[in-house]
Amino acid sequence: MADKVTAAPVVDLNAAAPAPSPGAPKKPVPKIHRFLEAVARVEGTDVHLKADVAPRIRKKGELIPTNSGPLSNDEIEAMVQEIVKPAQWEEFQRNGQIDLAYPLTVRERFRINIFRQRGQISLAARRINPKIPTYSQLHLPPIMEQIAENEQGLILLAGITGSGKSTTIAAMLEQVNERRSCHVVTIENPIEYTYVDRKALINQREIGLDCDSYDNALRALMREDPDVVLIGEMRDRETFQAGIIATETGHLVFSTIHAGSAPGAITRILELFPTEMHANMRQAIATNMKAIIFQKLVPSIQKGVDLVPVVEVMLSTPAVRKYILDGRENELRQVILAERGAGMIDFNEMLVELVEKEMVHPREAYAASPNAEELRMRMRGIRTAGM
Repeated sequence: MADKVTAAPVVDLNAAAPAPSPGAPKKPVPKIHRFLEAVARVEGTDVHLKADVAPRIRKKGELIPTNSGPLSNDEIEAMVQEIVKPAQWEEFQRNGQIDLAYPLTVRERFRINIFRQRGQISLAARRINPKIPTYSQLHLPPIMEQIAENEQGLILLAGITGSGKSTTIAAMLEQVNERRSCHVVTIENPIEYTYVDRKALINQREIGLDCDSYDNALRALMREDPDVVLIGEMRDRETFQAGIIATETGHLVFSTIHAGSAPGAITRILELFPTEMHANMRQAIATNMKAIIFQKLVPSIQKGVDLVPVVEVMLSTPAVRKYILDGRENELRQVILAERGAGMIDFNEMLVELVEKEMVHPREAYAASPNAEELRMRMRGIRTAGM
């Protein structure tokens, strides 16, 4: 079936490739380059390839069609085979999906997910900002800097895929890099941001390239003498337990988790373990957690800003620890609201602030809010009981 997208803008792929330098040696260029170059040229964020549909590029949150014709499944498979190693192709054949980082140039990198859908191959490639942005460039609140000053404990970034978690952690790790004489070890799948050693010494390990699995990388971690650790994602019981062990031995651990709120991250962690282990896990979380930050990207109306992060910040305070130990994580939002003076941030509260600063349109704020009716009341200056 023909692609019926009728959006007015169309990305011209023919203008993407720069002219080669005179006398430069000719090297075979993977076919996927023209799509990745187009994303970089138009300052987009992603490109999507799907069999029998014209490729599309995401810019300012919208998917824009390209002037390429539909690609066949065989064409996409050939593109993939050009950029993956034999072991990666075997993993894809076995699991139906694979992640990898791909350098377009020395500074321009992409995170690529290749997956099978309805028996055919699809590909989603996200452009990684070549420069690690600062908190102010990301429009993140000042509390982020204070959180990254911790020298021990667990800092979790929660949110869905594509919510900017990795970028926020990169800004925090760059702060560590600039201020602490320490050893940082990252375990990522794949490596996204690359760091230049400043005060810190940073070693980055990529699953599938530098080590064969998260399990083996985590087992070797303590022998590598780290002070600060980044575990790309808390994806299973073993990963979380390794992170907790690292915090209990005096390390600062950053990681991400898929959850719909900061308190929801507690529930998500507990779901990794059988019920009989929940009491021990609550104790471990209450003792070692320094902050859980839920983040979501919302379209911005400010000139020069495409997307702005909205965050919910839950810090480790006596009340938060008590609620976690008592199994009252469904009430933690009330603690966040009550302790905003201690640096905590409520998601709706930040939405109100962004609307007042004319960074976010009220329509987008309502769409992003977990409780749009409550947000409407706040926008009118009305607070419900207990707020």
